[in-house]
Amino acid sequence: MKNVNKHFDPSNEVDCNKALRVLGALELAHQDAHCALHHESAWQLLVATILSAQCTDERVNQVTPALFDRFPGPLAMCQAPVQDVEELIRSTGFFRNKARHLLGCGCALAEKYQGQVPIRMNDLVQLPGVGRKTANVIRGVAFGRPAVVVDTHVKRIAQRLGWTRKNDPVGIERDLMRLLPRNRWTHTGHVMIFHGRRICRAPTPQCSICPVASYCPRYGVDRSR
Repeated sequence: MKNVNKHFDPSNEVDCNKALRVLGALELAHQDAHCALHHESAWQLLVATILSAQCTDERVNQVTPALFDRFPGPLAMCQAPVQDVEELIRSTGFFRNKARHLLGCGCALAEKYQGQVPIRMNDLVQLPGVGRKTANVIRGVAFGRPAVVVDTHVKRIAQRLGWTRKNDPVGIERDLMRLLPRNRWTHTGHVMIFHGRRICRAPTPQCSICPVASYCPRYGVDRSR
């Protein structure tokens, strides 16, 4: 089917080259971009990412040391009293659902995967509370596999740059995978998240200080501000 977006065609070499220039400028501007969730294992990253839903990374990092000290692995989490887990993670919000997901993940890993976090996407998304975004965080950060993480920041910036016209995360993920080199997928997520937090904010981006303002078509941005 013909691509109706005259501004964006992932198969167009010129657009791909422009996207790489934009990405390079963003990488230069955010050289400290990284996964902000503190962790020492794939299990800890899985827990932290589940807790980060509707919560800041800073808050999660304040909560997880005590949680990991009390319940250091999947089996310990599986056997944990749910009320104790809820109390430890209460400040992250939606703590009852999150506690249920953490216990469910702990039991699933202990029973099906010998206490190890799986690498395959199909296995990860079967775990309680784990969608594609969380699975891609685990694959990219914990296991070093190329993975495109699409959170609210990545979605917003990709749309404003004209890199995608999709609204659903899976569609955006696929567009970015076609547009960008595989070996830069994971780091691109970190860079875009940092850029979204610092400059390209919702609802009002700071275009006057943006390092890629000259490249950006600013789709969806209120230009009257």
